[in-house]
Order: sequence, then C-alpha cells, then structure tokens
Amino acid sequence: MSEREMEAKLVELDRLLNDPEVRMDPHRVWLLLQEISGAERQAPQPMAA
Repeated sequence: MSEREMEAKLVELDRLLNDPEVRMDPHRVWLLLQEISGAERQAPQPMAA
C-alpha cells in the first residue's frame, strides 16, 4: 500500500470515528483497521544498528 493510500485510509477512519455528521459504520471501521494493520506488517522494518 502506498503512502497516499495509507493516508487516505487513516483520514477516512478518523472521519468515521470522530465526525458527528458521519453515520458510524462498524463494518467499514474494522475493514479499514484490518487493511491498515496488514499494510504495516508488510512494510519493511528499519534494521537496528
């Protein structure tokens, strides 16, 4: 997942959780969290020096 895609998912998640004008969609929240956590696991980790 690119940086831009990750940022878009984080913005959408923030909007779903914090914007009182947006209807809560638990399924979408969990889907976004799953996608974000999967992308973080696949990202290369910096090597310790």
